[in-house]
Amino acid sequence: MQSGQIFVAEIDGANVIKFVGDVRLTLCISFDNFIDHMYRKSQCSSVLFDLRDASSIDSTTLGLMAKISILFQDRFHKLPIVVSPDEGINRLLDSMGFDDIFEIVPSIDKEFENIEELTEEGLDEDSARSKVIEAHKILMSLNEENRNEFHDLINSLEQK
Repeated sequence: MQSGQIFVAEIDGANVIKFVGDVRLTLCISFDNFIDHMYRKSQCSSVLFDLRDASSIDSTTLGLMAKISILFQDRFHKLPIVVSPDEGINRLLDSMGFDDIFEIVPSIDKEFENIEELTEEGLDEDSARSKVIEAHKILMSLNEENRNEFHDLINSLEQK
């Protein structure tokens, strides 16, 4: 399985976030820093997640995607777009309740150029635990199934 990568670009006011390979916790610090930077800029008018080259996405990354959607909806009152042709990933997105917080489409006729890769930032145990807790609490807020799914994980991590 291809190691995960996240690429980002701002194209005409749209923030494009492209996932490639197996996107995991190891990228969560740099991804969260990007999210903070993205929302400090006022010219962001849309967000598009390109998952066409993603093979899998872990729950921490999904929680950070949900964070983007919630922030974006609060600010612009519209849904970010997720491009995903993969049935397995689409089932995962649906099971997390993402069909309520994203517009999910199977394809687009655009390739993105001049996108830059987010590099892995140092991930100490406390930072990782904090990001995992934050991301999973966001997922838990989306629906009852997620609350049941991640309740024990959050309790365990918060007790450490």
